Amino acid sequence: MSDHLLSDRDLDLIFRNARTYNSWSERPVSAVELNAIYELMRMGPTAANCAPARLVFCQSEEAREKLAACAMEGNQDKIRSAPVTVIIGQDMEFYEKLPDLFPHADARSWFVGNDDLIAETAARNSTLQGAYLMIAARALGLDCGPMSGFDKDQVKEAFFPGTVITPNFLCCLGHGTTENLFPRSPRLSFDEACEIR
Repeated sequence: MSDHLLSDRDLDLIFRNARTYNSWSERPVSAVELNAIYELMRMGPTAANCAPARLVFCQSEEAREKLAACAMEGNQDKIRSAPVTVIIGQDMEFYEKLPDLFPHADARSWFVGNDDLIAETAARNSTLQGAYLMIAARALGLDCGPMSGFDKDQVKEAFFPGTVITPNFLCCLGHGTTENLFPRSPRLSFDEACEIR
């Protein structure tokens, strides 16, 4: 096997055996681990290196309770019991950082005044970065529980007041347990989802 390929064990950890967890052990997640996750996820590609994701790691009981109050009932206990739930937000003025992040072109000018392009780019690329976060977390031995099912306006007011950052989705992080773990749902086959032209 090439040195450039991940092992089957690694692929199982990140993809094949990884699950969306609904309940969590009491084992904590440290700030060092959260930093390590970010250091990996930030290396993933985004359009023009725009990197619009802004993260709030709700680790304290106070922050988790505040976030749980913004979630639909079925998600509240997941947030309360997870050692960390991260809010993946999107900076709607991400383009202001492009002179530093993409210095070889005037990329900022592509976005200024183009609200549709800003919204599309922020949504697509912050979602990509959220996926990189989950892959990084799994690669570092943590489990994930991504979710929608929250009041976007409430989360905005509670965690991003007075800013141009809006929430995209949430993801619990920690060490999952098998309690409330559903059987793995089927996936579409290659032939059902793909074509080669």
